[in-house]
Amino acid sequence: MIERLWYGLRDSLRLWLAPERMRAEGTTPDYRFSLANERTFLAWVRTSLALVAGGLAVDQFLTGMRAAPRTAIAVVLLAGGALCAVRAVNHWLRTERAMRRGEDLPLSRFPVLLALGTAVTALAVVAGVVLGELGR
Repeated sequence: MIERLWYGLRDSLRLWLAPERMRAEGTTPDYRFSLANERTFLAWVRTSLALVAGGLAVDQFLTGMRAAPRTAIAVVLLAGGALCAVRAVNHWLRTERAMRRGEDLPLSRFPVLLALGTAVTALAVVAGVVLGELGR
């Protein structure tokens, strides 16, 4: 099982770094679908950048909060941004491969996890701001 996982990861990384290899997979889909897949990828990257910006904003501007919770929230947002960027590439690749092979598009739990993680982090920021304001 570990060997299969390793080979799958290795093949994915090869496609990340040499996307022209994708042409060996199946047939070329309608370009409109490939462009839609690319727009989805770019939306994920924008989300990633927003999470990174949010992490930096929490760290720099919520100075009324104690350092430990402020840093924890900032790190969660920054890590979420990094994870989202990596997931964007992986999703783009899996979707493009499925289209070329004529397979069903891949399912993902990541949007739900991202939404829940963002909501929990936002509530933590709200609690920190309210508690920070009450302590003044």
